[in-house]
Amino acid sequence: MFYTSFKTRNMSQITNNILMVRPTGFTYNEETAVNNHFQNPIKNINSKKVTENAIKEFDEMVALLDNKGVSVHVVDPKGNKNNPDAVFPNNWFSIHEDGTRIIYPMFAKSRRKERNLDIFKSLEKNILFNFKKNIDLTFYEDENLFLEGTGSMVLDRVNKIAYATLSQRTSLKVLRDFSKTMRYKLVYFDSFHDSKDKKSPIYHTNVMLSVGNHFAVVCSNTISDRIEKFKLFESFEISGKEVVEISVSQMNNFAGNILQVMGSNETPLIVISKTAFNSMEKAELSKLEKYGELIVPSLETIETYGGGSARCMMAELFF
Repeated sequence: MFYTSFKTRNMSQITNNILMVRPTGFTYNEETAVNNHFQNPIKNINSKKVTENAIKEFDEMVALLDNKGVSVHVVDPKGNKNNPDAVFPNNWFSIHEDGTRIIYPMFAKSRRKERNLDIFKSLEKNILFNFKKNIDLTFYEDENLFLEGTGSMVLDRVNKIAYATLSQRTSLKVLRDFSKTMRYKLVYFDSFHDSKDKKSPIYHTNVMLSVGNHFAVVCSNTISDRIEKFKLFESFEISGKEVVEISVSQMNNFAGNILQVMGSNETPLIVISKTAFNSMEKAELSKLEKYGELIVPSLETIETYGGGSARCMMAELFF
């Protein structure tokens, strides 16, 4: 557990550069639905229409971000049509401000095909940036241990804290390896989703928690252990975050799956889906608006069949 916090100078929590992968092969993935209880099987609509709707939602979200001055790097790599979850790239890699690139071990074998290193070659060519350090954690897949990037972890990059709810997709062993390598403090806990008359671990931390420059959105009702919950809120207090509590119902509507990014003239923005926005009270939205203009894309298809929302679709690029 986490007990103290420290701050690192010259680090940023949010970035103007975002990578997004066009969902040319998007559809419902039975393999990931085993432990992602936010997914729903396709009914009363054919798969081709689902893909078309997902692409439309994606393009509209990119346009919203672009209009606000976010530098969005859209890629559609070779073989992408065979990857139903490629629209969620933050699960297989993360980029850090010190020039480190990390590749992560993923639970679903069907998702491992998303790891396309040509994407990084394109970034280096177009942005004239060279990665200084490459860390590959995918060998943990041979041990059936996983850590799905900034889905499994919610990073407070300024204070070097990694928040994580443990699950089949978030191994404590791999989490500790990340912590040691990147010199992050860990705040880990167990959180649960009520599904099919039983409690199941929430598959990714970023559906129940988001951390911005000066705020944290959290569904703490999913954490039953009082000590774990106390340590989580203690961490928020020490690191100076205003807490915005959301209900389980709001979490199920993706109100925790949001991301603060930077628009033009270093203006902070908060990307939150229409589903999530509509689930929140005016007072809660007012709290968020103190920390950035709300950007509200409609992502109903991607949320319904993919089990992820706005935050999952954006891989942050720190250069």
